[in-house]
Amino acid sequence: MGQADLLETLRRRGFIEQTTHEEELSRFFAEGPATGYIGFDPTADSLHVGHLVPILALAHMQRAGHRPIALVGGGTGLVGDPSGKAEMRKLLTLQDVERNAAGIRRQLSRFLDFEGDRALLLNNAAWLLDLRVIPFLRDIGRHFSVNRMIKAEGYRMRLESEEGLSFIEFNYMVLQAYDFLELCRRHDCRLQMGGRDQWGNIVAGVELIRRVEQKAAFGITFPLITTSSGEKMGKTARGAVWLDPARTSPYDYFQFWVNTDDRDVGRFLALFTFLPLEEIREVGGLAAEGLNAAKAILAFEATALAHGREAAAAAWSAAQGLFGARDVPADLLPSSAMPRETEAARAEATPRCTIPRARLKAGIPAFRLFHEAGLAASGAAARRLIEQGGAYLNGRRIEAHDRLVTEADLDAEGGLLLRGGKKRYCRVQAGPEL
Repeated sequence: MGQADLLETLRRRGFIEQTTHEEELSRFFAEGPATGYIGFDPTADSLHVGHLVPILALAHMQRAGHRPIALVGGGTGLVGDPSGKAEMRKLLTLQDVERNAAGIRRQLSRFLDFEGDRALLLNNAAWLLDLRVIPFLRDIGRHFSVNRMIKAEGYRMRLESEEGLSFIEFNYMVLQAYDFLELCRRHDCRLQMGGRDQWGNIVAGVELIRRVEQKAAFGITFPLITTSSGEKMGKTARGAVWLDPARTSPYDYFQFWVNTDDRDVGRFLALFTFLPLEEIREVGGLAAEGLNAAKAILAFEATALAHGREAAAAAWSAAQGLFGARDVPADLLPSSAMPRETEAARAEATPRCTIPRARLKAGIPAFRLFHEAGLAASGAAARRLIEQGGAYLNGRRIEAHDRLVTEADLDAEGGLLLRGGKKRYCRVQAGPEL
């Protein structure tokens, strides 16, 4: 993807709802490395799945050779954005904002490369906390029309609500526009992106830069991402799906994506992975079994972005252990780094041993079988392996060390596939009667 292709890439992948100055924006990207930003409100110490569209838009920007800025709202977070809210947000303390901002910084570093100023991670507290009221009102406030401000969707909804709009919240648009101006002055940033509810704030910043700096600035908004069932993206019965592994484990994060509605698989692959669109288009014609494999790839790629490939591979392995091996064809979304090897394929390269069928008729305690198969150094070690959840029989976890393994457990080939830990296997074949 070249610098000039970024706008088309974002559009084709489903990121764009509105833009300002479409033709000029295309030229802005084509003329060389551009700088653009997105603000993140530090209302919690973790971002969640609902933030992935703006995060990945910045990542696409960086991949196209441009410079993204992730702006943490350490100053505006003390005021509270009224956009999309029916009532006033709870006011945060400075300590709350600083703690939350630190957590957000850690998570953004998984998606963006901040080395050598290839991306910037800034906090608007740097210029907002020391503002002097009278100079700010004279130099900046005079460019804003109250008549126009109250027509903005976020303000209008609150003005019509029972609680109304507080004076502190009314200033939010001016402060966000000022952020854009400061970033333009400090870093030649002339693009702001955000959710659809930020359109009024973004346009205010574009106009402020034009008036004060006599420069062209641009805005892009993203659509509200909902599932095919109409639910807001990232919401579950248990609440938000967080990017912090302490709040939502990598395994649960993986399972969230595996449970994607069939109708959303192609759309979510385009939005939430970097896999080529040419490969993603093939998903549209898949039957149910193929869609399930595509969901597994979506889950792996999304988890790898948020938590790293090792965590994604562990989640994939755990899912296979709990629910059985799933065949993921090598020609399905081949650019994915997801391991394609199935339990059956691994068995071909694993050690083998034979157990007399008569012993299986009587039943062999699982811990003894794992010891005899060489997957544990002793019977006691085999017990510990099973008690710690690391022993599997034909892809399913063994829950009790004294569970009897019998002829009923033989698979279609007349054998058993044992796994100890993540990578140690043994194929046990039932031998002839003695």
